[in-house]
Amino acid sequence: MKSLKKAIIFDAGALITLSMNGLTNELVKLRKIFNGSFLITQQVKSEVIDKPLTIKNFELEALRTKKLLDDGILELADSFEFDNSQIDAKAREIMGIANSFFQSPRESVNIMHMGEASCLALSKMLSEKKIKSLIVIDERTTRMLIEKPNNLEELLSRKLHINIKTVKKNFEYFKNFQVIRTAELMYVAWKKGLIEIKDGILLLDALLYALKFKGCSISQEEIEEIKRMK
Repeated sequence: MKSLKKAIIFDAGALITLSMNGLTNELVKLRKIFNGSFLITQQVKSEVIDKPLTIKNFELEALRTKKLLDDGILELADSFEFDNSQIDAKAREIMGIANSFFQSPRESVNIMHMGEASCLALSKMLSEKKIKSLIVIDERTTRMLIEKPNNLEELLSRKLHINIKTVKKNFEYFKNFQVIRTAELMYVAWKKGLIEIKDGILLLDALLYALKFKGCSISQEEIEEIKRMK
C-alpha cells in the first residue's frame, strides 16, 4: 500500500472552477510543495473526466483534468487501497443523512449530491486511519452544512423561492469535516509566489474575483477579508 501522510480531497466543482479559470498549472505547483496527496474519488472522476469527455462543450476541460490525473498530480483514492464500493456505500449513507434535514411543502430537499458525498466519505475514512484531510469544495450549501448549518434554512428558502423548514436539527455528524474553497487554495498559491504574474495585491484581487465569477461561491466581503490576510 502506498504511504499516505495527509490529503487534500477535491470535489468536482472545485476542479471545474480551477480549469475554467486557467489555474491548473498553479495546482501542479501547489502539489509539488505539499507534503501529501491530492485525491479524488471515482465518483468525482466520473463527473469531471468520464462524462464530460463524451460532451463536446466540456471535452477540453475534461482533458485538462485527465492530464492532472495522468501526471500524478491528482490521485484516485482507490490507488491507496480505499475500496470504491466502501466509499460509495458511505457516500450514500452521508447523502441520505444530509438530504433528510430540510423539507419543502411537498418533499425533502436534496442538498448534497453523490460527488460531494463521496468526498466526505473519503475524508471520514481517512480520519478513521488518523490521516488528516481537507476537502476543497466551492458549492455553498455543503460548506454551510459543515460550517454554519443553522443558517441553511434561510439560504435554501431564498435560493429555491419556497418555504423551507428544518425537520432535523442534529447537525453534529458534519461538524468535524474540514473544508476550504478554491479561493483559499489560490490565496496560498499567491502567498507562496507560485503565480506567474507578479502584481501583488492587484493579482490577488483579480484571482479571487475571477474565481467568484466562474464557479466559487464567495462574497465580496469574504474576498476583502482574504485580502486583509496578506
